[in-house]
Amino acid sequence: MLISRRRLLKYLLIVASSQGLPAFATVQGGTVSPGSLADRHMRLIPSSGEKIPAIGLGSWLTFAIDLDDEDELDKRIAILREFLSRGGGVLDSSPMYGVAQDVIGKGLEEIKQHDALFSATKVWTTGDRQGFIQMEESRLLWGLEQLDLMQVHNLLDWETHLPTLHTMKQQGDIRYVGVTTSHGRRHDELEHIMRTQRLDFVQFTYNMVDREAEQVLLPLAKEKGIAVIINRPFQRGGLFDRFERHPLPPWAGEIDCSNWAQFFLKFIISHPAVTCAIPATSQITHLRENMQTCYGRLPDDAMRKKMLAYVQSL
Repeated sequence: MLISRRRLLKYLLIVASSQGLPAFATVQGGTVSPGSLADRHMRLIPSSGEKIPAIGLGSWLTFAIDLDDEDELDKRIAILREFLSRGGGVLDSSPMYGVAQDVIGKGLEEIKQHDALFSATKVWTTGDRQGFIQMEESRLLWGLEQLDLMQVHNLLDWETHLPTLHTMKQQGDIRYVGVTTSHGRRHDELEHIMRTQRLDFVQFTYNMVDREAEQVLLPLAKEKGIAVIINRPFQRGGLFDRFERHPLPPWAGEIDCSNWAQFFLKFIISHPAVTCAIPATSQITHLRENMQTCYGRLPDDAMRKKMLAYVQSL
């Protein structure tokens, strides 16, 4: 993929500028009918005051298709169209996810109208030069002039990439800076980064079974004013394998849950430190169930404890 001469010159400026940035800095501060998009559960990005929908869409595995298979491509484009029409915002991807970004770009090109999109992708390589080239390739694949959020994927070479990302943010190439990790990986290092670096977003795993993040990461994000994206909200489908054969509790309707997906997701987005959860799916019906979570009543602290007790009893 070709990168324009203007962008390459800009890269040289970014690399030169990033060398002068400080390595560390403190941080600033029953089925419900969706109805109007104004009724969505929205969450604040602390660093800017902007709000985004509490339910987004991941693309890992589900968008890794054969690009020559027009039927599969059409299905993914339909997913994107449905996601945006139902009030979705955060669309998350990565160069690690094979052709997922190609699929997203083709979908956005066909959909045309996607003003509500919040584009979130990642840098997943080492070295400042390779990092910038990869990020520019991602921007071209998405077909966007500006990406909303760029994240260092699984903390890979974060010491090199974060200064570059901050310079790109200052120059308007991206709007927000973040880092990510997967379940159970490098939480101590992530904590260190959250305490010492300027971050707009952090992404990690949290669900009704994997709750380690409640101990340090979620309270720390709240304290530092860092927005939180939750990955693996269904434990890569493991929660359905484990619990779907059981009925929902009879009181699930009190929080407007009609299926397990909504039950799992409402538990997550009702945590006061969580900004957005990004379930992945390749099925329209599942997407509709997930997006329904953005509407209706959410559990309070007492209900969250009741939900956990029910799950733990099964």
